[in-house]
Amino acid sequence: MVEIYRAPLTAELVKQKARDFGADIVGIADGAVMNENPPDPDDPRRPSDITDYDADRVIVIGQRVSLGATRIPAWSDRHKYVNDELTIAGLEEVALDLVRWLEQSGYPALIVPPTHVDPWRYDGDPRLHQKLPLSLDHAAVEAGLGTLGLNLQLLTPEYGPRVILTAVLSSIPVEPDARMEKPLCLGPECGRCLSACPGDAIGHWSRDWPACNEHRQPHGFRQVAEFLDEVIDETDPEMQKRMLRNEKSFYIWASILRGAGAVTGCRRCQDVCPVGEDYEAMLRDALDDIPEDTPSKRLRLDELRSAETAGDRGPAWPAQKRWIGS
Repeated sequence: MVEIYRAPLTAELVKQKARDFGADIVGIADGAVMNENPPDPDDPRRPSDITDYDADRVIVIGQRVSLGATRIPAWSDRHKYVNDELTIAGLEEVALDLVRWLEQSGYPALIVPPTHVDPWRYDGDPRLHQKLPLSLDHAAVEAGLGTLGLNLQLLTPEYGPRVILTAVLSSIPVEPDARMEKPLCLGPECGRCLSACPGDAIGHWSRDWPACNEHRQPHGFRQVAEFLDEVIDETDPEMQKRMLRNEKSFYIWASILRGAGAVTGCRRCQDVCPVGEDYEAMLRDALDDIPEDTPSKRLRLDELRSAETAGDRGPAWPAQKRWIGS
């Protein structure tokens, strides 16, 4: 790029612009550091894998989810799905406005949204977890926005895990933010996320993604594929017609229409997390009780606490401790 066409920028100016456009949180990560420290070295998904030219900096933007929707305790309430989808739509506008401003300033930029998966990586099995091209939670930690929790979701000081993230890649010559070293999550000592999870998907600083996706995307691609299999396999034409007009098909249609239930779904672990300034002020009275808690979950938490006391933080810990904090 020709330098004469580039406006002088600072990190604070970039972040203030993102806030002006509607971001609730924003931080800037060093693309080279992220390239050197992929969350999964066997499947790196680095900024440099997306673009060779415009990934020196990863600007991570977040918007908080609706607290009114959060206060609805049922994980499968469609008001929650729709409100979260609308938050994603708003976040897309923020990111697009930031990209346009950066490019007007002379810096090409591109968005990595929270709904994007690479179709070239799909191997024909709809049950497998489909990852984003870039782990936005890990990028947010590198951008100084928080640390990862027991289930490897981002926790922030302001909103706990109740944020939706996107990223903007651009090679702007500004100072990146420092990573937060002190962990925000109390781990098994708290364990509210594990107690509340309807899919029992939370492990020891890990998450069972296929089990999580059953609830996180209740009308996602796997469910659509399985429903179509059922319709095709049905030999009675009248039954096929009824299947195409039943409640399941209606929810699939509604989810495809707005993404509610397909790109949004259960976030019960986020709802009940006590981390964040918003929890005590606006959520505790509605969410303190956890009806999903069971004796088996309490026993598992006791086992995890005992393991931690003995110095065992689980098999996932060594690979993730950079982002969990210590």
